[in-house]
Amino acid sequence: MNRYRVATVVLFAPVLMYGCAKQPATMATMTTAAPAPTGVSGVSPMTSDSTAMQTTAHPESSSRTTDQQGRTGPGVRPAPSEFVAVRDLVDVHFDFDKYAIRPRDAEILDANVRWLRANKDALVLIEGHCDARGTEEYNLSLGDRRAKATVDYLVAQGIAPARLVTISYGKERPQCTEHNEACWAKNRRAHFLVKRG
Repeated sequence: MNRYRVATVVLFAPVLMYGCAKQPATMATMTTAAPAPTGVSGVSPMTSDSTAMQTTAHPESSSRTTDQQGRTGPGVRPAPSEFVAVRDLVDVHFDFDKYAIRPRDAEILDANVRWLRANKDALVLIEGHCDARGTEEYNLSLGDRRAKATVDYLVAQGIAPARLVTISYGKERPQCTEHNEACWAKNRRAHFLVKRG
């Protein structure tokens, strides 16, 4: 009988030690794109929509994203201030509490893919945004899922993951500040920026 208790403790000790770590909600994180996973459902596991990344200071000042030699690449975070909007890269939007790419937004992403293929040296920052509802921590995560779902779609169309980085702002940077569905729908988006030449 004691043998089983010891085995249970040995098997579950690593889970108890490492399985519950959480990233602070106030830390701005950026990730480089990974190859698209299969079977993404696009449905968030919680029920609010608001802040996918909250920062204690503006990312332009706090998120240093190049290394000391000024290089960018995997493991080196580019500064959001180094990126600008490009008219030809259009935002995609999401349903409430979802991160699945909708058919009409897939058409927008297909046009963005054509631009990316024509501009092979462009490094793109994809921002994940949410509407004003829900907790900051939850929406930081949801904004991250939206940005990554957008990256996954682009990678599935042949865009190199090394060209794409993501950041989540959640509800921190709304396009619209009214409290109604039409406004909230504008804020649930993945926004594209391109690294300055």
